[in-house]
Amino acid sequence: MQALGGKVVSEVEIQAPAAKFYNIFRKQLEQIPNISTHIHGAKVHRGDWENVGSVKHWEFTIDGKKLSAKIKIESIDDDNKVITYSAFDGDVSKDYKSLKIIIQVIDKENGGGIVKWSYEYEKLKENITGASPDSYLNSALNITKEIDAHLVKN
Repeated sequence: MQALGGKVVSEVEIQAPAAKFYNIFRKQLEQIPNISTHIHGAKVHRGDWENVGSVKHWEFTIDGKKLSAKIKIESIDDDNKVITYSAFDGDVSKDYKSLKIIIQVIDKENGGGIVKWSYEYEKLKENITGASPDSYLNSALNITKEIDAHLVKN
């Protein structure tokens, strides 16, 4: 029997300055639907756009399917450019007991940076019908590339 819980992690290099990229997630979340073709909408459900405890309702596409979820900011570490989110409700709650998303943006000495995404999850059952943790991770990597391209050209 497979474990219901686990973690998937991946990194992608970016050309944009790490601080500029991190700032999109830290202070300009509402801009992401304008930048990414994978995100269709985002609105504040509770709180605001940038403080711990705030909840946003997101609409996005993964594996060609339109999905939605609420995402709460769990913690922010500006010194290390790390933000932790938890996803719940909507399509996420059909398949996952918990889904934690961690983004870390790491400076590179020669400019640019590395964006590290981690998805920690606990599935409700072994064979889920919705998006897999790997699908969420791949989507995050695609969104990262779109944001990087946007920041490099602007």
